[in-house]
Amino acid sequence: MERALVLDTVRVTEQAALAASRWIGKGDKNAVDAAGTDAMRSVLNELDIDGTVVIGEGEMDEAPMLYIGENLGQKTKHSHKVDIAVDPVEGTSAAAKGLPNVIAVIAMSEKGGLLHAPDVYMDKLVVPPPAAGQVNLDWPVEANLKALAMSLQRSVEDLLIVVLDRERHIPLIQQIRSAGARVKLINAGDVIAGLAAAIRGTGVHALMGWGGAPEGVVTAAAMKCLGAEFQGRFIAENDEQRERLKLMGVSTEKIYKTGDLAPGDHIVFSATGITDGDLLQGVRPFGGGARTHSIVMGHSTRVVRFIDSIHLQDSKARVVVRV
Repeated sequence: MERALVLDTVRVTEQAALAASRWIGKGDKNAVDAAGTDAMRSVLNELDIDGTVVIGEGEMDEAPMLYIGENLGQKTKHSHKVDIAVDPVEGTSAAAKGLPNVIAVIAMSEKGGLLHAPDVYMDKLVVPPPAAGQVNLDWPVEANLKALAMSLQRSVEDLLIVVLDRERHIPLIQQIRSAGARVKLINAGDVIAGLAAAIRGTGVHALMGWGGAPEGVVTAAAMKCLGAEFQGRFIAENDEQRERLKLMGVSTEKIYKTGDLAPGDHIVFSATGITDGDLLQGVRPFGGGARTHSIVMGHSTRVVRFIDSIHLQDSKARVVVRV
């Protein structure tokens, strides 16, 4: 499945990014999201899959977004049966304002390979491969930072931790700074922030704090491919959310690790930059076409690819290819 779909998967995020990029900085987040969603759905329906969206934009009756339960693909007798987690535009408000680190992202697995997570908050911890198994979401912030620093063979003062810029994170930010580490605040986009934490060379060493649980599953799929670690705990803020979590069979007490959220043996993940960021460059238009930058990977194939693509969208377009 991975070998058959990995390059098709990156085509899905490339086309979503190209479509969404036309609305960057225009102040209309709904138009950005609709453009990315329409393009992503169109490409997914061209693929030789029988796919079901398990992480999407909402419940089944909330089309035209890619909704939970939506069936996609050619659905032939030879099609790969897959579960799909999508975010056609991660960071719609940021995209509307022309801010960095906006991506199109998708993960696919065999049936049952991705947890169907409810749309609630999740307390998250993402660390790179050297720190996998060395941290614990139950530990104090300072203890996790010391373990992370030791795993990376550096001091706590060298660490840069990504946190969503929200009022709820003021105590967390104070604890990180009190321990001696630095904080990078972001407006949105904790999937790309988790990727940046897992990959050397971005200057980011971990992701901490509350974010959306569905995005946590997408991030966990990427961490499984990279050998990094994701830990999360579902947060119920009211009785209605507690009841929903109970009905879905998930607990607010358990720490869900990478393999709990992405248990599949065959996972493909792709993300394409829409605006420039720490890890991926955004869409770069030119006369008659555009250039995209993506990361795509598979769990069992153990290959991580960075793909720099030139799209000649106009039949008369001519471009001198350069690095």
